[in-house]
Amino acid sequence: MGCTAFAPNFTAAERGRYLVDNLPGGLFRTVDADPRDVSGGVAWRVATEPFRLAPATVERIASLGPPLAAFYRALSALYARSARGTAPGFIAEYLDVGKPEAIVKLARQNRFKSDIPQVIRPDLILTDDGGYIASELDSVPGGMGFVAAMAHTYCQLGLDTVGEADGMAKEFGAMLAGTAQKDRPVVAIVVSDESGDYRNELRWLAGRMHELGVADAHVVAPQDVVFTEEALFARLEDGREEKIDVVYRNFELFDLLNIPKQELMLYAARHNRVKMTPPPKAPLEEKSSFALLHHPALAALWKKELGDAVFARLTSIFPQTWVMDPRPLPPQAAIIGLTAGGQPVNDWMALETLGKSERDYVVKPSGFSELAWGSRGVRVANDLTKEQWHDALAAGVAMYSKTPHILQRFHKGRRVSVEYYDRSSGSVKTMDGRVRLCPYYFVIGDETRLGGILATVAPADKRLIHGMSDAIMAPCAVHESGA
Repeated sequence: MGCTAFAPNFTAAERGRYLVDNLPGGLFRTVDADPRDVSGGVAWRVATEPFRLAPATVERIASLGPPLAAFYRALSALYARSARGTAPGFIAEYLDVGKPEAIVKLARQNRFKSDIPQVIRPDLILTDDGGYIASELDSVPGGMGFVAAMAHTYCQLGLDTVGEADGMAKEFGAMLAGTAQKDRPVVAIVVSDESGDYRNELRWLAGRMHELGVADAHVVAPQDVVFTEEALFARLEDGREEKIDVVYRNFELFDLLNIPKQELMLYAARHNRVKMTPPPKAPLEEKSSFALLHHPALAALWKKELGDAVFARLTSIFPQTWVMDPRPLPPQAAIIGLTAGGQPVNDWMALETLGKSERDYVVKPSGFSELAWGSRGVRVANDLTKEQWHDALAAGVAMYSKTPHILQRFHKGRRVSVEYYDRSSGSVKTMDGRVRLCPYYFVIGDETRLGGILATVAPADKRLIHGMSDAIMAPCAVHESGA
């Protein structure tokens, strides 16, 4: 069951107009839409065709899913060993710092010890050498319904995408069925108020999964989950209650104490009365895990968990990262891999002497914070004045005990040119920008499958690439002339 190509012979401008008119209403708004128009629309610049990727690029991206799942398994195992005292203690220390005791205990529950996120979305920055850098990993990602809806609408124009029209819905549904260990499970996609921006796109995705017959998914608020001693139920809009097989957790753990009925959901999950994914394991949502992967004292442990080949691949695409630990070092010690003016760095503040051209770094919260997603807390060093750079370093160090920060190598993305539809003029324009690719992988048993890829092209003068209103956003397609 796919889509019907209604208009395969449209011009680029006609395609743009069709996309603006037919992308599912209410999900997003166009950048140039009339602010008084509340009927729907989209909030980004619409590409006249999917973003083109070369076959070799898609092949490399598709093959990245299993290593990323292996990374999560290895991280989970090393964290558990560290907590038990059979691996270096600083692993668990760095992954737990800043978290309430209840969150730490939750991550160490035996019930969840082997669980990993089953939707994995890295942020891949295409680089000038033809490769890519994975600047972040997201295990509670937005955009699944967004990409699915776009792919379906481009399909109506006769334009194929990676994963085809229903790849996202099919693979998400297959993941949920595998989690529940039954066909067509009943799924509650629980969306908190803090994550409310994702509610409409997830409703679209739930509806599409129902049409395809892969899952009976319902998007509900936490307060609409009903607890009994035997099971959890979802209270639906028509007043009915359905027994839940799987809770898909679309809320962040830093917000957990603000989530109504979270204790009841977690109780049911701990006692196997419902399956919950992603698991409530905050250590798996920390960017400091990249620093642990690059730590030379842990290399042998990582290689044992991952194998030499996967370890080499991940260290080549995860940028060098350091936890901004404020504790002083002895005079003969240095922070491994960091220099300022050619000299080893013994103190974070020594980096403030670097000139703008030498500051190829970003400072950002590691996780477990409202600032740790959507580029909210990211500071790009060579965009800052000398005073701002000083303040970013000082704040990153000072916040360690509450919201630990990381320092990470910054890799500038390659420039690309992309056509988009300008709604105000009804014409096609070209934008020069830099691209971030977000592939969505679904862990289904021992497999990790690619459901689709989102391209976000930000104007070339923007340092951070995210879903801003003047960005072009589109699903990706395989094309010989692609990036």
